[in-house]
Amino acid sequence: MSWIEKTEFFVKHELQNAEGGHDWWHIYRVWQNAKNIALTENVNVLVVELAALLHDIADSKFYDGDENIGPNKAHHFLTDIGVPTDVIEHVVNIIRHMSFKHTFGDVEFSSQEMLVLQDADRLDAIGAIGIARTFNYGGFKNRLIYHPDIKPQNYADIASYKNTTAPTINHFYEKLLLLKDSMNTKTGKQLAENRHAFMEQFLVQFYKEWEGVS
Repeated sequence: MSWIEKTEFFVKHELQNAEGGHDWWHIYRVWQNAKNIALTENVNVLVVELAALLHDIADSKFYDGDENIGPNKAHHFLTDIGVPTDVIEHVVNIIRHMSFKHTFGDVEFSSQEMLVLQDADRLDAIGAIGIARTFNYGGFKNRLIYHPDIKPQNYADIASYKNTTAPTINHFYEKLLLLKDSMNTKTGKQLAENRHAFMEQFLVQFYKEWEGVS
């Protein structure tokens, strides 16, 4: 098997019991998005694909906030299957720094490959899929769907963002509706437009139904 095939097999096995918004199918969709965007960018496709497949191999939110488990697991796996050291280091740096939470504070690492993967991952956080994933995770955390008296916040740092227990609807304003304008690539920006518009339409309908007027 190729490195990509071995990685796909590994990730499917590791995430077989994962939360529905961060399971194999999330990985699959991000992988497909990343390959699509990479067609229009001058990037190392091997790095992009490996990072896409491994980017949520151990999401910190499911490991008591431990930011090292995912990068370390990816490093060990890629070393075991014989991937070159420079590729491994690039992939691990992407996994460690690509998340939305790293937009708080100074940028510590970036590459065109990471920008492609950021766009691919953010696309899966918006639109119809993004709505489904958001409510799935909110249910997983037993959060309120909406509370009119709990307003969205502008988080000043990573800690406050990660520790929020706000209703799920707030997440649209605190993250999802911000993603369209944070896309890095031309293709990512184009693909985000329709998904962003769909979320705006959903919220209009949501508030109508909340008040029983539609």
